[in-house]
Amino acid sequence: MKRSTLPGLIGIAALLLPFWSFAENSTSADGFTIHHSAFSADTLTPQVATSYGIQRSKYRGLLNVSVIKESPGTTGTPVTALVSADILTETGQKAPIVMREIREGNAIYYIGEFMVQNAQNVDFGIEVKPQGRDKPVRIRMEQEFFTE
Repeated sequence: MKRSTLPGLIGIAALLLPFWSFAENSTSADGFTIHHSAFSADTLTPQVATSYGIQRSKYRGLLNVSVIKESPGTTGTPVTALVSADILTETGQKAPIVMREIREGNAIYYIGEFMVQNAQNVDFGIEVKPQGRDKPVRIRMEQEFFTE
């Protein structure tokens, strides 16, 4: 492994550590697997949060999405996608989550930040259009957050 990619891979592992600690959420559609999770921003280490420009707080959540093109006999290949997301607020209104692409070596993933309150159940609407696909995949996901 090239020395220059090692810090990036360590950063990815540190960013995704909370992702791995929750139940795996994935959606398969037309030869793609879309991994999606949400977690509290205070679970990131200060170094990782700073390097990605994320404010650590138990009142901030992170949505993480990655898209893998399936390939039999392999773990697949990360691909770019158009990713948009929103949350449905408790009052029934949609609030957009600004998603941004992060690339580290061969890895490609999308993260977005949003505010949370204690014991809040967040309903996510995620739309992913993988590179090479004409129609988007629509995903609904719920995650409960605790701040106390």
